[in-house]
Amino acid sequence: MDIGELLDRHAIVPRVTAGAKRQALNVAAEVAARLYRLKAGEVLDALLAREEEGSTGLGGGVAVPHARIKGLERVRGIFIRLETPVPFEAVDDNPVDLMFVLLAPAEARTEHLRALASVSRALRRPELREQVRHARSQDALYALLVHHATPSAA
Repeated sequence: MDIGELLDRHAIVPRVTAGAKRQALNVAAEVAARLYRLKAGEVLDALLAREEEGSTGLGGGVAVPHARIKGLERVRGIFIRLETPVPFEAVDDNPVDLMFVLLAPAEARTEHLRALASVSRALRRPELREQVRHARSQDALYALLVHHATPSAA
């Protein structure tokens, strides 16, 4: 699955100040409410419930929080870059500063898994993570994530 199918340019928040995982996830929930006409509280609850099952921190400062949401028509992504990394109980125990949140329709199975695999594969690439950390604008982040996330596009 192509990241361009998941991510809208307006679903990128390049500078977020959050002191904890919950605050960072709340920002994602607010963006989802604004862009996708969802209830922020329901999105936050779903993301927190998924985190209780196990951290979505992949390591290298990256997390891919995800949840299934009733009323969503297709898989959607929200990218957040935190100004200061927050503890996320990641597999490497390092704090997270890059979050790619995935929201999927309640009935989505295959699409949800394909989206998770695509985003995880892209953000495990150290060179992409570094470029994303140094990008100066929403447009630059969008270009990096959408056009340079696949190895063949490099």
